[in-house]
Amino acid sequence: MAVVGSVHGGYLSSKLQTLPPVKILNTQKRSIHHRRPPTPPIFISTNLSHVNPIHLRDLYSSCNHSCHRFPNIFPDGRVEPVDVAKLRIALSHSSVVVSVFARPSLPENLNTGGDWYRKMIPLTPFSGELVGFGRAVSDNGLTASIYDVVVIPSLQGRGIGRMILQRIVRLLTNKGIYDIAALCSDEEMEFFKACGFGDDILGSTTMMYSRSGNDDDDMVKSAGRKLLMVPPLKLQRKINH
Repeated sequence: MAVVGSVHGGYLSSKLQTLPPVKILNTQKRSIHHRRPPTPPIFISTNLSHVNPIHLRDLYSSCNHSCHRFPNIFPDGRVEPVDVAKLRIALSHSSVVVSVFARPSLPENLNTGGDWYRKMIPLTPFSGELVGFGRAVSDNGLTASIYDVVVIPSLQGRGIGRMILQRIVRLLTNKGIYDIAALCSDEEMEFFKACGFGDDILGSTTMMYSRSGNDDDDMVKSAGRKLLMVPPLKLQRKINH
Protein backbone atom coordinates (compact mmCIF):
# COMPACT_ATOMS: atom_id res chain seq x y z
CA MET A 1 0.00 0.00 0.00
CA ALA A 2 1.41 3.37 -1.00
CA VAL A 3 1.43 6.13 1.57
CA VAL A 4 1.39 9.78 0.47
CA GLY A 5 2.86 12.25 2.93
CA SER A 6 6.06 13.28 4.64
CA VAL A 7 7.50 11.58 7.73
CA HIS A 8 10.63 12.42 9.73
CA GLY A 9 13.26 9.70 9.15
CA GLY A 10 13.94 9.33 12.87
CA TYR A 11 10.49 7.83 13.40
CA LEU A 12 10.96 5.07 10.79
CA SER A 13 12.30 1.62 11.59
CA SER A 14 15.89 0.86 10.56
CA LYS A 15 14.71 -1.40 7.72
CA LEU A 16 12.51 1.30 6.24
CA GLN A 17 15.25 3.88 6.55
CA THR A 18 17.54 1.79 4.35
CA LEU A 19 15.03 1.58 1.49
CA PRO A 20 15.99 3.55 -1.64
CA PRO A 21 13.92 6.63 -2.49
CA VAL A 22 10.86 6.06 -4.66
CA LYS A 23 11.32 7.74 -8.03
CA ILE A 24 7.60 8.24 -8.59
CA LEU A 25 7.58 10.75 -5.74
CA ASN A 26 10.10 12.89 -7.61
CA THR A 27 7.85 12.77 -10.68
CA GLN A 28 4.92 13.87 -8.58
CA LYS A 29 6.95 16.75 -7.18
CA ARG A 30 7.88 17.90 -10.65
CA SER A 31 4.27 17.79 -11.84
CA ILE A 32 3.15 19.73 -8.78
CA HIS A 33 5.91 22.27 -9.33
CA HIS A 34 4.76 22.98 -12.89
CA ARG A 35 1.07 22.96 -12.08
CA ARG A 36 -0.73 26.18 -13.01
CA PRO A 37 -1.86 28.24 -9.99
CA PRO A 38 -5.62 28.16 -9.49
CA THR A 39 -7.65 30.90 -11.12
CA PRO A 40 -9.31 33.12 -8.49
CA PRO A 41 -13.02 33.92 -8.69
CA ILE A 42 -13.51 36.32 -11.60
CA PHE A 43 -16.35 38.18 -13.29
CA ILE A 44 -16.19 38.50 -17.09
CA SER A 45 -18.13 41.32 -18.72
CA THR A 46 -18.71 42.34 -22.33
CA ASN A 47 -20.56 45.50 -21.35
CA LEU A 48 -18.74 48.68 -22.37
CA SER A 49 -20.36 50.63 -19.53
CA HIS A 50 -18.50 48.43 -17.03
CA VAL A 51 -15.11 49.71 -18.23
CA ASN A 52 -13.76 52.73 -16.39
CA PRO A 53 -11.16 54.36 -18.69
CA ILE A 54 -9.09 55.52 -15.71
CA HIS A 55 -8.97 52.00 -14.27
CA LEU A 56 -8.10 50.64 -17.72
CA ARG A 57 -5.26 53.14 -18.04
CA ASP A 58 -3.95 51.97 -14.66
CA LEU A 59 -4.18 48.34 -15.80
CA TYR A 60 -2.15 49.15 -18.91
CA SER A 61 0.44 50.91 -16.74
CA SER A 62 0.73 47.95 -14.36
CA CYS A 63 1.40 45.72 -17.40
CA ASN A 64 3.73 48.33 -18.96
CA HIS A 65 1.53 48.17 -22.04
CA SER A 66 1.07 51.03 -24.49
CA CYS A 67 -1.71 51.43 -27.03
CA HIS A 68 0.69 53.43 -29.23
CA ARG A 69 3.01 51.84 -31.76
CA PHE A 70 5.66 54.46 -30.95
CA PRO A 71 5.28 55.17 -27.23
CA ASN A 72 7.40 57.55 -25.23
CA ILE A 73 9.59 55.48 -22.90
CA PHE A 74 10.85 56.77 -19.56
CA PRO A 75 14.49 56.21 -18.47
CA ASP A 76 13.39 53.35 -16.17
CA GLY A 77 11.89 51.47 -19.13
CA ARG A 78 8.25 52.27 -18.34
CA VAL A 79 6.04 53.45 -21.18
CA GLU A 80 4.10 56.68 -20.99
CA PRO A 81 0.51 56.14 -19.74
CA VAL A 82 -2.12 56.32 -22.45
CA ASP A 83 -4.16 59.51 -22.67
CA VAL A 84 -7.52 58.86 -20.99
CA ALA A 85 -9.43 61.08 -23.44
CA LYS A 86 -8.09 59.14 -26.43
CA LEU A 87 -8.66 55.85 -24.64
CA ARG A 88 -12.29 56.80 -24.05
CA ILE A 89 -12.72 57.51 -27.77
CA ALA A 90 -11.05 54.21 -28.71
CA LEU A 91 -13.37 52.29 -26.38
CA SER A 92 -16.47 53.95 -27.81
CA HIS A 93 -15.45 52.83 -31.32
CA SER A 94 -14.49 49.28 -30.35
CA SER A 95 -16.81 46.58 -31.62
CA VAL A 96 -16.09 44.11 -28.80
CA VAL A 97 -14.72 44.72 -25.31
CA VAL A 98 -14.07 42.02 -22.72
CA SER A 99 -13.12 43.00 -19.19
CA VAL A 100 -12.28 40.73 -16.25
CA PHE A 101 -12.78 41.64 -12.61
CA ALA A 102 -11.47 39.95 -9.46
CA ARG A 103 -11.86 40.66 -5.80
CA PRO A 104 -9.56 43.50 -4.75
CA SER A 105 -6.82 42.94 -2.23
CA LEU A 106 -7.92 44.07 1.21
CA PRO A 107 -5.98 46.01 3.82
CA GLU A 108 -4.35 43.87 6.50
CA ASN A 109 -6.70 45.11 9.22
CA LEU A 110 -9.66 43.70 7.26
CA ASN A 111 -7.99 40.33 6.70
CA THR A 112 -7.99 39.54 10.42
CA GLY A 113 -10.83 37.30 11.48
CA GLY A 114 -11.14 35.36 8.23
CA ASP A 115 -12.42 36.12 4.77
CA TRP A 116 -15.93 37.05 5.85
CA TYR A 117 -15.76 40.53 4.29
CA ARG A 118 -15.12 39.15 0.81
CA LYS A 119 -17.89 36.57 1.10
CA MET A 120 -20.47 39.14 2.18
CA ILE A 121 -20.00 41.31 -0.94
CA PRO A 122 -20.79 39.60 -4.27
CA LEU A 123 -18.22 39.98 -7.05
CA THR A 124 -19.43 42.44 -9.69
CA PRO A 125 -17.76 44.98 -12.00
CA PHE A 126 -18.53 47.60 -9.38
CA SER A 127 -17.14 45.73 -6.36
CA GLY A 128 -14.25 44.04 -8.16
CA GLU A 129 -10.90 45.21 -9.49
CA LEU A 130 -10.18 45.34 -13.23
CA VAL A 131 -7.47 42.69 -13.75
CA GLY A 132 -7.80 41.83 -17.46
CA PHE A 133 -8.99 43.36 -20.70
CA GLY A 134 -9.13 42.92 -24.46
CA ARG A 135 -10.92 44.54 -27.37
CA ALA A 136 -11.57 44.18 -31.09
CA VAL A 137 -12.25 46.66 -33.87
CA SER A 138 -14.45 45.42 -36.72
CA ASP A 139 -16.57 46.51 -39.66
CA ASN A 140 -19.20 44.17 -38.13
CA GLY A 141 -19.59 42.36 -41.41
CA LEU A 142 -16.38 40.90 -42.79
CA THR A 143 -13.20 41.53 -40.82
CA ALA A 144 -11.96 42.29 -37.32
CA SER A 145 -8.67 42.99 -35.53
CA ILE A 146 -7.85 42.25 -31.90
CA TYR A 147 -5.87 44.69 -29.75
CA ASP A 148 -4.69 45.31 -26.18
CA VAL A 149 -5.15 41.89 -24.55
CA VAL A 150 -3.62 42.33 -21.09
CA VAL A 151 -3.74 40.66 -17.66
CA ILE A 152 -2.37 42.11 -14.44
CA PRO A 153 1.08 40.57 -13.77
CA SER A 154 0.09 38.95 -10.45
CA LEU A 155 -2.58 36.86 -12.23
CA GLN A 156 -0.75 36.02 -15.44
CA GLY A 157 -0.28 32.35 -16.31
CA ARG A 158 -3.68 31.30 -14.93
CA GLY A 159 -5.67 31.15 -18.15
CA ILE A 160 -7.35 34.55 -17.86
CA GLY A 161 -5.80 35.88 -21.07
CA ARG A 162 -7.00 32.81 -22.94
CA MET A 163 -10.52 33.36 -21.58
CA ILE A 164 -10.47 36.95 -22.82
CA LEU A 165 -9.30 35.97 -26.29
CA GLN A 166 -11.78 33.09 -26.55
CA ARG A 167 -14.64 35.36 -25.55
CA ILE A 168 -13.64 37.97 -28.17
CA VAL A 169 -13.42 35.33 -30.91
CA ARG A 170 -16.75 33.82 -29.90
CA LEU A 171 -18.52 37.18 -30.03
CA LEU A 172 -17.07 37.90 -33.48
CA THR A 173 -17.82 34.49 -34.97
CA ASN A 174 -21.37 34.68 -33.62
CA LYS A 175 -21.73 37.69 -35.94
CA GLY A 176 -20.44 35.62 -38.86
CA ILE A 177 -17.00 37.27 -38.81
CA TYR A 178 -14.19 34.75 -39.34
CA ASP A 179 -11.49 36.98 -40.88
CA ILE A 180 -9.93 37.86 -37.52
CA ALA A 181 -6.41 39.28 -37.18
CA ALA A 182 -4.26 40.04 -34.15
CA LEU A 183 -1.49 42.62 -34.26
CA CYS A 184 1.04 41.40 -31.69
CA SER A 185 4.70 41.66 -30.80
CA ASP A 186 7.25 38.84 -30.92
CA GLU A 187 6.80 38.28 -27.17
CA GLU A 188 3.03 37.86 -27.61
CA MET A 189 3.17 35.50 -30.59
CA GLU A 190 3.44 32.31 -28.53
CA PHE A 191 0.35 33.26 -26.53
CA PHE A 192 -1.71 33.89 -29.67
CA LYS A 193 -0.44 30.67 -31.27
CA ALA A 194 -1.54 28.72 -28.19
CA CYS A 195 -5.01 30.26 -28.61
CA GLY A 196 -5.41 29.14 -32.24
CA PHE A 197 -3.80 31.99 -34.19
CA GLY A 198 -1.11 31.42 -36.78
CA ASP A 199 0.41 32.63 -40.03
CA ASP A 200 -2.05 33.73 -42.69
CA ILE A 201 -2.76 30.82 -45.06
CA LEU A 202 -2.87 33.35 -47.91
CA GLY A 203 0.67 34.42 -47.10
CA SER A 204 -0.16 38.06 -46.45
CA THR A 205 1.91 40.25 -44.14
CA THR A 206 1.12 43.40 -42.19
CA MET A 207 2.16 46.65 -43.85
CA MET A 208 2.02 50.00 -42.07
CA TYR A 209 1.40 53.35 -43.74
CA SER A 210 4.52 55.51 -43.93
CA ARG A 211 4.08 57.73 -47.05
CA SER A 212 7.56 56.73 -48.19
CA GLY A 213 6.52 54.89 -51.33
CA ASN A 214 7.23 57.90 -53.58
CA ASP A 215 10.28 60.15 -53.33
CA ASP A 216 8.16 63.11 -54.40
CA ASP A 217 6.06 62.82 -51.23
CA ASP A 218 7.05 63.78 -47.72
CA MET A 219 8.24 60.82 -45.68
CA VAL A 220 7.07 60.09 -42.14
CA LYS A 221 9.74 59.24 -39.56
CA SER A 222 9.03 58.17 -36.01
CA ALA A 223 10.50 60.06 -33.07
CA GLY A 224 9.11 58.45 -29.94
CA ARG A 225 5.33 58.68 -30.15
CA LYS A 226 5.53 61.65 -32.53
CA LEU A 227 5.73 61.43 -36.33
CA LEU A 228 7.99 63.88 -38.13
CA MET A 229 7.50 64.97 -41.74
CA VAL A 230 10.79 64.68 -43.61
CA PRO A 231 11.21 66.59 -46.92
CA PRO A 232 11.55 64.43 -50.03
CA LEU A 233 15.02 63.51 -51.23
CA LYS A 234 14.90 65.88 -54.22
CA LEU A 235 14.12 68.86 -51.98
CA GLN A 236 16.86 67.81 -49.56
CA ARG A 237 19.39 67.85 -52.40
CA LYS A 238 18.34 71.39 -53.38
CA ILE A 239 18.63 72.55 -49.75
CA ASN A 240 22.07 71.00 -49.36
CA HIS A 241 23.31 72.72 -52.53
